[in-house]
Amino acid sequence: MSDRPQQTQRRRLEKVVIRFAGDSGDGMQLTGDRFSSESASFGNDIATLPSFPAEIRAPQGTIAGVSSFQVHFAGRDIVTPGDRADVLVAMNPAALLANLGDLVAGGLIIADEHEFTPRALKKLGLNSNPLEDDSLGEYQLVSLDITKLSAGAVGSFGLGRKDTGRTRNMFALGLVSWLYGRPIDETVNWLGTKFAAKPTIRDANIAAVKAGEHYGETAELFTVRYEVPAAPMPAGRYRRITGNMATAYGLMTGAHRAGLTLFVGSYPITPASDLLHELSRRKSHGVITFQAEDEIAGVGAALGASFGGSLGVTTTSGPGFSLKQEMINLAVMTELPLVVVDVQRSGPSTGMPTKTEQGELLQAMWGRNGESPVPVLAPSSPSDCFEMAIEACRIAVEYRTPVVLLTDAFLANGAEPWKIPELSTIPPIEPRLVSGPNGVDGKGSASYLPYRRDPVTLARDWAIPGTAGTEHRLGGLEKSVEAGSVSYDPDNHEKMVQLRADRIAGIPVPEVQVDDPGEQAEVLVIGWGSTWGPITAAVRRLRQRGRAIAQAHVRNLNPLPANLGDVLHRYRRVVVPEVNLGQFCLVLRAHYLVDARSYHHVRGLPLAMDELTEHLEGVIDELDQANSRGGEPNPLGAVQTSSTIPNRRKQL
Repeated sequence: MSDRPQQTQRRRLEKVVIRFAGDSGDGMQLTGDRFSSESASFGNDIATLPSFPAEIRAPQGTIAGVSSFQVHFAGRDIVTPGDRADVLVAMNPAALLANLGDLVAGGLIIADEHEFTPRALKKLGLNSNPLEDDSLGEYQLVSLDITKLSAGAVGSFGLGRKDTGRTRNMFALGLVSWLYGRPIDETVNWLGTKFAAKPTIRDANIAAVKAGEHYGETAELFTVRYEVPAAPMPAGRYRRITGNMATAYGLMTGAHRAGLTLFVGSYPITPASDLLHELSRRKSHGVITFQAEDEIAGVGAALGASFGGSLGVTTTSGPGFSLKQEMINLAVMTELPLVVVDVQRSGPSTGMPTKTEQGELLQAMWGRNGESPVPVLAPSSPSDCFEMAIEACRIAVEYRTPVVLLTDAFLANGAEPWKIPELSTIPPIEPRLVSGPNGVDGKGSASYLPYRRDPVTLARDWAIPGTAGTEHRLGGLEKSVEAGSVSYDPDNHEKMVQLRADRIAGIPVPEVQVDDPGEQAEVLVIGWGSTWGPITAAVRRLRQRGRAIAQAHVRNLNPLPANLGDVLHRYRRVVVPEVNLGQFCLVLRAHYLVDARSYHHVRGLPLAMDELTEHLEGVIDELDQANSRGGEPNPLGAVQTSSTIPNRRKQL
């Protein structure tokens, strides 16, 4: 028998989904973040799905304490982080148990056998070690002592036990990077910068990631290495960006294009806190941040800054959004610019703070007292958060109104490549500030009338306090039509209510675009916000199967696109996938009297593309069967609910 080392084969793949999983303190978010950055730098298209507990100190070694980071990278355009993983890196038995059900049949498991102790197994109710019994027989299992190997690699640096243990995620990163041909140079450089002030920690982590790469090369654990080629993309400069980062950059760019100071008044709340963190670092770009004592103070300060001539912004999530409604209503009455970023999370109440949902659409549209319309926008992807944040700034400034920008935890924490635009290509935003009196008072003297309006946009004139000749006061009581004095006149109130409504309804928004090749489809699937990725992936798969289906996506939720009603009525079936109990479906049915059908899951996760595909194919089959019978299918239709979702967790 030959003693020659086995030659490692190379296999080319179009796409791969990898999930890193372990305890909250195992650095899985950092590991996944670095791997996705390596892949983006390599030229792959990427989509990510971080998942972590809400607790600061989650219970170690339990299902509830598992943190994971999923990376989907490909040599072609992708739109979701993937439903199921091809590779699971499990740093302990809880991570294996929690994520095994999402691993494809025949998938690869890389496990740190050091953590599979009798005590750890007993905590999970396991009677035997799954790495040693036959319970994982349908998968490819690579079991190695990552903890021991990483400790050996950093033993010369004199680290304590705790810091030594913290390097094992870097060892795992190096190993997986080698397996999939990811260059680790960027990670090495990043570690050098990140821990520049702690040279021992820096050098130990660099040694660990290099040791993982070298171990993959020499240990002969794998007979195959994989290659995922770079994805074809338009020429330009790209960077990896998360939704929260893109939103922050969009807000800064919007204020810059308006020539206004960006003032951010916020209170930290998951998953919106990263916005405050990022913007607080941008003082050199003229950004002013104020971490308030509570949510109401944050939005109040932002509105006050807008009164003073800045662009006021407040950032929040579910519970905080509820608290801000009264101050948003004051912005409606005073007709001042205000951008409210609501990064939606699972509710109600505290709910699941680190999990995603689309539960605040109806609150954004109608969650205030009185007739209080506001524009509502929703980006469709992490990079789209940049464009929609700029659009929110434009509408707020040019139409003198609070604007709600609805993102969610999936978009906020997810990442993808972003083509960096040239600033000169972004149109300017025109504040059109008043520099002096704009009318005459009842005595015929030159005066500033704060509610005199542009005849086209109906936006009121905006003057900065302290500007000579524009002295005025604003408040929450009803205003007279032009002079802005307090008025209880019934006719005046009705006119002002109608003016406020007409101003919002008249904001021009792009027409909804329908993707319907061949125009033979009878089913239209329409979504908003972060459902764009799963919907697009499901539609692509159905078309690969030869099924005709149309797709549309709405980013402007109030006002809605002018052609939306005509689009909806062209199709026999309209399906509305959402991560709520059917809020946008309710809006469409009410506005357009169309028989829209809700498809919804509320699991704290993005929609699963596989499940959505099968549901949509069932709707198409239903219509086909009705056509063959010469009749109409069930007029009530079928609604997908969370109770129909299979439990994927595997029993070990």
